[in-house]
Amino acid sequence: MSYYITKKVDHSFENVVARVTEELKKEGFGVLTEIDVKETLKKKLNVDYKKYKILGACNPPLAHQALSAESEIGVLLPCNVCVYEEANGQTVVSAIDPVKMFSVVDRDELAGIAEEVAVKMHRVIENVV
Repeated sequence: MSYYITKKVDHSFENVVARVTEELKKEGFGVLTEIDVKETLKKKLNVDYKKYKILGACNPPLAHQALSAESEIGVLLPCNVCVYEEANGQTVVSAIDPVKMFSVVDRDELAGIAEEVAVKMHRVIENVV
């Protein structure tokens, strides 16, 4: 079983990044961080890499619930969503599967939160068309 939720689309990289951000917002997430992997690898290693962004998404009420149940859960936050361009022109969007991610923490209180986040992340990925 996979540790991520993914989808390939026939839209430009820039369009998909914007669409993902919009869909995250609809589900109550904000983008706390945006890492431009292509730019970072060029700057740090002088390596040319494909268009690739990592968006750190957070739903404040759900993050608060998770942190209230387990202070160390912060090491697994925020939920990362990756968008990258393939050589064939397709764009891939992938998100961490929160159920898989939270499974490393053996706490029943977190299972419901992880399920709720998973439902939302699945909708985000599904709605990127």
